[in-house]
Amino acid sequence: MMPPVARADLPTLDLPPHAMTILGWTLAGYVLFLLAISLYATGKVKDEADYLVAGRRLPLFLAWGTLMATWFGAASMFAAAEKAREQGLLGVVLDPFACAGTLVLAGIFFARPLWRMELYTMADFHRVRYGKPAEIVGALIQVPSYFSWIALQYTALAKILELYFGVPLMTGILVVAAVTLVYTMIGGMWSVTLTDTVQIVVGMLGLVVLVVATLSEPALGDGDPFRGLGVVFRRVAETHPDHLHLVPAELSLAAILPWLAAWVTGLFGNIPGQDLQQRVFASKSPDTAMHACILAGVLYLLFGLMPVILGLSSLVTHPHGAIDPVGFLAGEYLSSGMLVVFVVAVMSMVVSTATSAVLAPATILGHNLLARVPGLGAGGLLRDRICVVLISVGGIAMTLPGKSLMELLDVALSIQLVALFVPVAMGVYGRPRGWLPGVLSMLAGFGAWLVTFAIEHLDGRLPWPLMEAVTIIPSDFWGLGFSIAGYAVGQALSPPRPQLVA
Repeated sequence: MMPPVARADLPTLDLPPHAMTILGWTLAGYVLFLLAISLYATGKVKDEADYLVAGRRLPLFLAWGTLMATWFGAASMFAAAEKAREQGLLGVVLDPFACAGTLVLAGIFFARPLWRMELYTMADFHRVRYGKPAEIVGALIQVPSYFSWIALQYTALAKILELYFGVPLMTGILVVAAVTLVYTMIGGMWSVTLTDTVQIVVGMLGLVVLVVATLSEPALGDGDPFRGLGVVFRRVAETHPDHLHLVPAELSLAAILPWLAAWVTGLFGNIPGQDLQQRVFASKSPDTAMHACILAGVLYLLFGLMPVILGLSSLVTHPHGAIDPVGFLAGEYLSSGMLVVFVVAVMSMVVSTATSAVLAPATILGHNLLARVPGLGAGGLLRDRICVVLISVGGIAMTLPGKSLMELLDVALSIQLVALFVPVAMGVYGRPRGWLPGVLSMLAGFGAWLVTFAIEHLDGRLPWPLMEAVTIIPSDFWGLGFSIAGYAVGQALSPPRPQLVA
């Protein structure tokens, strides 16, 4: 079990009894409201296409809403604020900067061609471009890669329940997982999309309220949030000048390579992700898919900078001690009524991301893996719903090692980058010669990443020269390089032939 985090320096939710009652009823009513939306969505689910890709009928405002909600979750809120406080802008290169960029890149280069292929999953893409062996290998790699992403959402919201209500962390994780499971299982992609759109609006409202309240404090803006923003950057520049650098001050390999790895992982790691591309597949047209990705990317950067501002602001208002900036500032500066809004907003953002994170691997598990098991090929909707339960359990299990939020995000993106980006990019813009290039690229990239990632985390227990030689290059680069080499070897060993069809 994850050890409890010591939080003696954090505020508790100090509300009078009547306000706590209002908060309790508000949360209960909000959960029931989302449940009603999910039940309404079941009326739209007639077959597997409706459950997995919403019948390919999402208009722009729903496609954008669910994309934004998929991205803007625990990492964007809590991990980014913590990293901004600890490391400044260099700590948030991965999220929000690079992660916003991946949405824009997906819209410009991948959304249209992938939409036209009429797919359900990215494993379907591997089958169409490379063959059935690549479909199976890709699915087996991608499904577990989501467990850490799901665990990140469960852990973040459970920490809020622990912080404000004293709910034990593991109990909170189970509660969050149960709520997420119900929403996702009932209506599939339609349920996720409709609840996502509502929740992201509520979530962004709560975030804006907190940022404005913090920057308007007497110690900062004295009622003027824009003035407060200027004070934050001026004070941080005086006391922590390195926190405002987006490029490492030390131009050495040891500093530059991890920085580049964060950019590469963020920009390209989720291009092959099922959670992103499932929304592309569900859009009503290729142009809708493209515009939804680009719009979501731009807005993600805009709203993703708000937790960064909160992290930097906490350095000015509370410069000493280790604190969770988002939770701390909410407890310090929000009134009772606004704190209710904030708690609901946080729940909205994290649950919306968690539902998307659960549905994506469940789709692949049911449609591309279990459907091939004798006796499980029929009954697609029941099989897909069972897979939602299995994936939820996997996400709970991933919370046990106790990794930090940003570590969980990095692992999730790294696996997809090193194993799946090259096969997807070459499948869209290249001419694969059968299954071997795809499979070798996936296995070589994943294997090299896994070995070097393990070496990086052995804490010096290998002989020093070997550690120095391997760890100077980030594991993501090792994996990506071997993935490219695996594809090239597979192409060389395969005779030219027409592309396979599904």
